[in-house]
Amino acid sequence: MEVCLFLVGYRNGMHPEPRDVDISLTQAVSRNVEGLRRFVIHRSVESANGDPQSNEHALKPRWVLQWYFDDLGPAEAALQRGGGAHTIMEQTIDATQDRLAFAQQLMAVRKFATPNASGVGDPSEKCTYLVGYEGEAHNFNAWLTHYLKHHPPLMAQLPGIRELEIYTRVDYRTGLDIPQATAMQRNKVVFDDPTALAAALASPVRAQMKQDFDAFPPYSGPASHFPMHSIYGNLQRT
Repeated sequence: MEVCLFLVGYRNGMHPEPRDVDISLTQAVSRNVEGLRRFVIHRSVESANGDPQSNEHALKPRWVLQWYFDDLGPAEAALQRGGGAHTIMEQTIDATQDRLAFAQQLMAVRKFATPNASGVGDPSEKCTYLVGYEGEAHNFNAWLTHYLKHHPPLMAQLPGIRELEIYTRVDYRTGLDIPQATAMQRNKVVFDDPTALAAALASPVRAQMKQDFDAFPPYSGPASHFPMHSIYGNLQRT
């Protein structure tokens, strides 16, 4: 099963205006990671439309890097001392002068078809809505069974949606000296730009999703929703 490494940079509260991460540096390192299949670099943007499900009090990510691997082995290798993720963290932390606080999480990927999917290998910049369930379901099996059965079919109907992925946590080894995030689940829905995202959030499909959200099995904790500007890097390797 495909796995995805999330490296997440949050604003350090002591510094109100953190420096941006060097995108070109991240791209260069990513292209040389053994076993890496594709990557996405996200930077935070202001929401183009108020979202009634957003959590304004949640810790907002300023920068998120996603690395996709075919399985767990190469992903864990990238996380060890001397691996690609270690290089990214060393250079990024130094460049931002501790103005960002970082976390890591390796997750299993579930990818769902969308009617207007982007072309494979199409280099592009998109607008991504990243969702995080940071708490705990009272019965995770019941939660995930309901979620995967009912929610993705609704999400795939959002107007203009290009990609839809759902991630669940896995146990993994790491050599990074940054905290391990414990999000129960993450989601990613992708649109062409903030205007397309705003239209999707205002669509009738969103109201249907809210009805299903209210029917979820019991869950305790925040559900954060953040719009991000996304730069894609597809690596076609044999």
